[in-house]
Amino acid sequence: MGSDYRITSAQPTDFDAIVALLQKNAAGNGGALNGNYPPERVANMLDRATAYTLVAKREGTVVGILFSALSAENSPPVVSAMLEAWPPGRECWLYGPVCIAASERGQGLLRPLYAAMREHYGSKTPVLFIQSNNIPSLRAHQHLGMQEVARFDCDDESFWVLTDAA
Repeated sequence: MGSDYRITSAQPTDFDAIVALLQKNAAGNGGALNGNYPPERVANMLDRATAYTLVAKREGTVVGILFSALSAENSPPVVSAMLEAWPPGRECWLYGPVCIAASERGQGLLRPLYAAMREHYGSKTPVLFIQSNNIPSLRAHQHLGMQEVARFDCDDESFWVLTDAA
């Protein structure tokens, strides 16, 4: 099924679809995605100097997105807490958030999104956090070869830090 997706860097024309996908899957709306995603925040995430964002489309519709950055500058407090729990050094990139439309989950979309992002960053190592009660996300990332390297708490929530570093 993964071949049915077109994965490209996010473009300005994707903005409204990206915001809609993130908002629909945010925890505040019954999804599992940590955080809130008003348009202003999404614009800031996309416009960060070290950001690189991929979108996956099926039949022209955005059905997946993977954010990344090389710097934690202007990140929410949870990113700083993650980096305190596992200081990965200069050879890492910040993975996430990632969001897959409900209609596409279990169809293999995360793997090609992740592979495209890995190709972009070369030998650099990803680091990410997952809320400890988000077992489906933990399992999906373990299937990519990621493993837990630390745990931390932030704003009364518990998180796992994952990476694919040996």
